[in-house]
Amino acid sequence: MRVTSPQHAAATAPSAADRAYLHTKEAIIRGDLPGGTAVSEVTVCSELGLSRTPVHEAFLRLASENLLTLASRKGALVRPMPPSEAADVLEMREAVEATAARRAIADGRAAEAAPALEEALRRQERALASRPSDPPDTAAFVAADDAFHTAVVAASRNPIALHFTGLLRDRQQRLRHQLMRVHPDQLRPALEQHRRLAASFAAGDADAYAADLSEHIAMHQGIL
Repeated sequence: MRVTSPQHAAATAPSAADRAYLHTKEAIIRGDLPGGTAVSEVTVCSELGLSRTPVHEAFLRLASENLLTLASRKGALVRPMPPSEAADVLEMREAVEATAARRAIADGRAAEAAPALEEALRRQERALASRPSDPPDTAAFVAADDAFHTAVVAASRNPIALHFTGLLRDRQQRLRHQLMRVHPDQLRPALEQHRRLAASFAAGDADAYAADLSEHIAMHQGIL
């Protein structure tokens, strides 16, 4: 059995600034802190048991990523995602994924993604398979959504495509959470579209995949 020394654990543990950064960032992306919400350094300090310095450092980092707007007198505000930015994210996502899917299919690697796609579909089904009186697990559904589309891009073995997918992930996840929270009625249609995408990918039909993906993206654009 491998024993981790206290020194090693301390070295690999996230710093106080990292903890504050991830805590606040995840709340913004999930929509727990909607656009326009005031965020207090003091509140985050209290929630995490930290001093002001690492929290302030985290806020500066989030501001550099355009997730927070810092004002000297008003403190920090969560930056809303304007419709134009959301449309730009969806446009780039479609371009990258459709190209990656075509390459994966052309190179005969679509089958590599099948287990990951099937697992993502099962996770989304479980997120919806609650009692009628219970709300769907939107967070689990959105996480599986990201896993599904990332698996398709990964099958292309195109490092540039994966890099761009990573750059878009935070904005895409924030957008997914916003859309699904406001329109939970779109969760089931999204799952059905994922099933069609998986079928087109497995069949090696790049044109059908691109058409299905365009319809999938259009559904999101129509909600903006």
